[in-house]
Amino acid sequence: MTFEFDHLFILTDIGAAVADRLSSFGLVEGSSRIHRGQGTANRCFFFHNAMLELLWVCDPQEAQSELIYLTRLWERSTDRNNGACPFGICLRPTKTAGDTIAFSSWEYRPPYLPENVNISVGTNSDVLTEPMLFQIPWGKRPDSYPAEKLQPLSHPVGFREITRVELVSPAANNPSPELRSVIDTNQLKLRLGSEYCIELGFDGEMQGKLADFRPELPLIVSW
Repeated sequence: MTFEFDHLFILTDIGAAVADRLSSFGLVEGSSRIHRGQGTANRCFFFHNAMLELLWVCDPQEAQSELIYLTRLWERSTDRNNGACPFGICLRPTKTAGDTIAFSSWEYRPPYLPENVNISVGTNSDVLTEPMLFQIPWGKRPDSYPAEKLQPLSHPVGFREITRVELVSPAANNPSPELRSVIDTNQLKLRLGSEYCIELGFDGEMQGKLADFRPELPLIVSW
């Protein structure tokens, strides 16, 4: 396996109040961040192998600046209830991948990162009916973070690892080459549906249980 699933973002209203519903469900929230210069902020939930990020635009001017505009984060946020896909899928390379990128990409250098670091963003970033695809070279399993960056990984609901990521999309019948490349890594599944939704499976879904957070959040979890 050359690539691993690193994290998923879901665009939300300002403040991501829906995170409180996830907390009530039994997930423990981790650290949050403002992405200076990108115009976004987040609330996050960490698991042993990956992370779920609720993301929103907090500074429209920054999000629409020349550098950030190419990501189309602004349109994804403002049009997410009008046909734009509200998701981002991030991969990380394994040690065997080296500098290989899973899909055709361009180098994104947001202001909040050091100058010598970049994010590889899929060249389908302007296809708003698909998730934003990106790959980070520094990605690690949260259970291997250094001590100063450790996050809460013990959740009352019992979840440990994300073992399935499935995108339900009304545009699933005609995926771009970039999205097809991500599917070919076996880190993402895709199927047709009338509305955008992400299904996350945890720990092999051995218990046969399900929680649906729609309509507040286009997320279904199974365990």
